[in-house]
Amino acid sequence: MATTELPVRQKGRCCELALPADPGWAVENARLLRALADPTRLAMVWCLRRAEAPVCICDFTATFELGQPTISHHMGKLKAAGLVESEKRGLWIYYRLSRTLAPATLRLIDTLLADGPDARTAARCACP
Repeated sequence: MATTELPVRQKGRCCELALPADPGWAVENARLLRALADPTRLAMVWCLRRAEAPVCICDFTATFELGQPTISHHMGKLKAAGLVESEKRGLWIYYRLSRTLAPATLRLIDTLLADGPDARTAARCACP
C-alpha cells in the first residue's frame, strides 16, 4: 500500500479561503433559511406549496390552532424573507408563495418538503 505525504503547515501561517463573489449571497440565503427554520413557518410553507389557490389567514388560524396575531407574525417573517405575497379581499388577507421565487429557492422548498407529511394531510391546509 502506497503512502501519501501530506504537506506540513507552518505554525502561524494561515491560508486565505475563497468567499462567494457576491457578498449579499450569504445574507440573502441566511434570511431565507432563518424564515424556514421555524416549525410553524415550515408547515405554513408546506400548505402554501400544495394549495391550488391563495390561502386565507383564517384557514391558518384554524389549522394551527394559533391566534391571529401569532399567525400574522409568522406570515410577516415569511413575507420579509420574500417567500410569500399577500392580497386583501374584504376583511381577510390571502397568502400564496411568491410568484417571483428563484428556481433554486423552489427546489430548496421542494427538497425540504419531499419528506414531509403525505398528501392526505393537504386537505387540512386550505378550504376548497
